[in-house]
Amino acid sequence: MSVAYIGRLAPSPTGLLHLGHAATFWTAYERSQARGGVLRLRNEDLDPHRSRAEFVAAMLEDLQWLGIEWSRAVVTQSERLPEYQKALDRLLEEGWVYPCRCSRRDLAQMTQAPHENHDEEPVYPGICRPAQERLGGAFEPGTNYRFRVPEGAAIEFEDGNLGPQRFTAGRDFGDFLVWRKDGVPSYQLACVVDDAAMAITEVVRGRDLLQSTARQLLLQRALGLPAPAYFHTSLLVDANGVRLAKRHDALALRTLRERGCSPEEVRAMFSANRTGVIAQA
Repeated sequence: MSVAYIGRLAPSPTGLLHLGHAATFWTAYERSQARGGVLRLRNEDLDPHRSRAEFVAAMLEDLQWLGIEWSRAVVTQSERLPEYQKALDRLLEEGWVYPCRCSRRDLAQMTQAPHENHDEEPVYPGICRPAQERLGGAFEPGTNYRFRVPEGAAIEFEDGNLGPQRFTAGRDFGDFLVWRKDGVPSYQLACVVDDAAMAITEVVRGRDLLQSTARQLLLQRALGLPAPAYFHTSLLVDANGVRLAKRHDALALRTLRERGCSPEEVRAMFSANRTGVIAQA
């Protein structure tokens, strides 16, 4: 029997889950339950320097403790490198990506300032961008690759929470990395490949990833993959107005559990403050 709604949880095992994660994941769980659907869990462990096995175990335990259920086995990205390579090869064959040999110094000297979202790349100035519209070529190991965005193209989508969204390629974001020279795909490429492989119908994540959605829509079109629906949640912030991150150890689910908080109490904390401030404990 097919399932009409398939959502996903996609934590990274680079630290302990905190209230901000919990709020987003609980929203995903509520939306799947309301639609009679299921959630699948993806372990986004592609950061070789920060991903740790103990954080994988902790996130699974914390999600279960919070009351979130998912179906099937956990999908682990580090086990799927051949699938990402296939996607990169197709992008290369069809001329969507090009090798980038910019050094860190080159990139540091870009004139554009980074976007306010912590995960956004500065707009790439096109140092390595080839003159040809579609270049093609064979894969070169040990090379960074960038996706060539269609300059001036409008990328539009309807967000399930925030309404109509519109970004302009080349202005709001530039040519973005899809492959790193250490042999690891970017978040953008891995996410697109996995969402399609997992048959995800809706992606629920934080609003700081809105521009990532625009990038991923371009990759989906280039690879001929279906686009899921998107629902970007408001972000929880601390008393200083800074969005919650893994540095907020006092607000980690593990810490709150150790202090005697129940799952119901934790859910009440972020449910009452979805657009407000979570005080540092």
